[in-house]
Amino acid sequence: MRHTNQQTTTKTLADLYRTIDRQHAVTITYLDENGDETLRTIEPYDIRTTKSGRIEVRAMCRLRGEARGFLLHRIVAYTCHRIAFVIDRPEATTPVGRVIVVRSPAQLIARELGRDYLPRTAVTCDTAALAA
Repeated sequence: MRHTNQQTTTKTLADLYRTIDRQHAVTITYLDENGDETLRTIEPYDIRTTKSGRIEVRAMCRLRGEARGFLLHRIVAYTCHRIAFVIDRPEATTPVGRVIVVRSPAQLIARELGRDYLPRTAVTCDTAALAA
């Protein structure tokens, strides 16, 4: 078990990226919003930076069986396993619910760059404010 307060963030991220590449599960000790520690086994598939500047690990949680986000600064300790992924990850979808099919590296790069600019909710005539 590696404690995140005893190593650099770069080392922690390198270990997590390695588990993503190898598709291995990770057991984490995680502090929730109330300060309670929980033990979770996750299957990480993405590491992102939030708009507030925090680093978030996107993973399938074996406890919940769904995609969850875990903030890196709340991960107290982790253990990288050689256990393969077992949970099917849902396909990425657009805000309107259509499945995205990526067939080339260029499409993947365009999707990654474009996802920050997609609206999170649908904009309708009654919710949009008109400029004066």
